[in-house]
Amino acid sequence: MSDRDPREAMLDHLPALRAFALSLTRNGATADDMVQDTVVKAWTNIDKFQPGTNMRAWLFTILRNTYYSSRRKLNREVSDPEGTMTNSLSVKPDHDGHLNLSDFKKAFETLPDEQREALILVGASGHTYEEAADICGVAIGTIKSRANRGRARLTELMSLDGNSPLEMTDNATMAVVAGGGGVLR
Repeated sequence: MSDRDPREAMLDHLPALRAFALSLTRNGATADDMVQDTVVKAWTNIDKFQPGTNMRAWLFTILRNTYYSSRRKLNREVSDPEGTMTNSLSVKPDHDGHLNLSDFKKAFETLPDEQREALILVGASGHTYEEAADICGVAIGTIKSRANRGRARLTELMSLDGNSPLEMTDNATMAVVAGGGGVLR
């Protein structure tokens, strides 16, 4: 064989690679992408090519493996032309939650100490009403009342109605506003 650089020798095989890729993909644009991926992989792994061996066979093997890897990947992907699945996976930007959290903190600070304490214990800390009552040294009904009045006042201060979705990113804050006797998961 000649002392020619293997990278230069790759150029001789591009037409055959494209023909092979076209026969596999049946799509010109996809075939071009496959050839490009093959050349990039071959170029970056040129140290694995053994001079004196069949360059065309090596490149065809890389192309074939690339093709079948992409096929396996496509089999794992979900077709979602209308974006239904994508929309259900979207995440609300953090900045909205931070703005709401700032509003929540301002409203929360205006509550009487007893209501804040009840909401922190029952909502944010995840204690049961019984545990919160023991911690505060009051009856369970008193804790329930304080937490309920605190939530009602927060809802009023934050202009939330019963049908509005809560759009906060902080679970502890959600638990305080939503209620339910524990941290939401």
